[in-house]
Amino acid sequence: MTPPTPPPPPNSVKLRLGTRRSPLAMAQAAETCARLCAAQGWPEDAVELVPVVASGDKVLDRPLAEIGGKALWTRELDEWLADGRIDIAVHSAKDVETLRPERLIFGAVLERADIRDVLVGAESIAALPEGARVGTGAPRRAAQLLHIRPDCRIVGIRGNVDTRLTKLAAGEADATFLAKAGLDRLGRQGVGTVLDLADWLPAPGQGAIAVECRVDDNATRNLLAAIDHAETHARLIAERALLAALGGNCHSPVAVLTSFENGEIAMRAAIFSADGAERVEREARIAGGDHGAVAELARQLLADAGPATRALFTGAA
Repeated sequence: MTPPTPPPPPNSVKLRLGTRRSPLAMAQAAETCARLCAAQGWPEDAVELVPVVASGDKVLDRPLAEIGGKALWTRELDEWLADGRIDIAVHSAKDVETLRPERLIFGAVLERADIRDVLVGAESIAALPEGARVGTGAPRRAAQLLHIRPDCRIVGIRGNVDTRLTKLAAGEADATFLAKAGLDRLGRQGVGTVLDLADWLPAPGQGAIAVECRVDDNATRNLLAAIDHAETHARLIAERALLAALGGNCHSPVAVLTSFENGEIAMRAAIFSADGAERVEREARIAGGDHGAVAELARQLLADAGPATRALFTGAA
């Protein structure tokens, strides 16, 4: 049954912006609102923030992969966007599942923030005590850590930044990882030790804010174009194309670092076995939009990997 058409927003409201209710999501929404209003010359109350409780925020005692994957961060916002209750939805790009509904599109990607991870609880990975319990729900972080420190023990920890820091302070783990971009957006600079990109690769999409709208909403797409950062957008699309070519999902330990060099995207990617015993890394230079080159990089990574690693990626078939 087709849902009823929602009433139009008040005349003073130009757009309704949907976001998750977590403090970080609200900070990302506020940043998007400020950028959009500045670009359009609107007062900031011209964009109405519409908080939505995501399924992923309701269940925090199990790994994301066990309860529905990244779709739990986007399901409610997708529904509200599709039926017109909101005009745009703001996401942390690394939390958006690879395959999206055809009726939705990234209308803008904001300029990328710091893409690095932060280790909280120790001065470095080398400084972690023998057998340290490290809290994370991310296969990438777990496998990357175990590759460097196989003696460590992974403890599942999920929740927003404050929840994870509280669990750490309560002794549920000896250390944990957080994204530098998220800490910065929450005004939590100086927390933990920033990990070097030479040794520790980020998640696809890390540090980027994606703003989604309906494909057929040309007026909103035109508005969002004013805040789209072309370089970040191109890098994000390339990283997501790699995930798609690998067949990566919430169980897949994959890390990728991209940058622009002489008009091309330089991509360094690594895949891991779940226990971190195997790490396969390759690099490529990719012309913007050349998904064939990205697919070839994915093919090479899977060809170099052993059965335990390939089993975590459906693209291996």
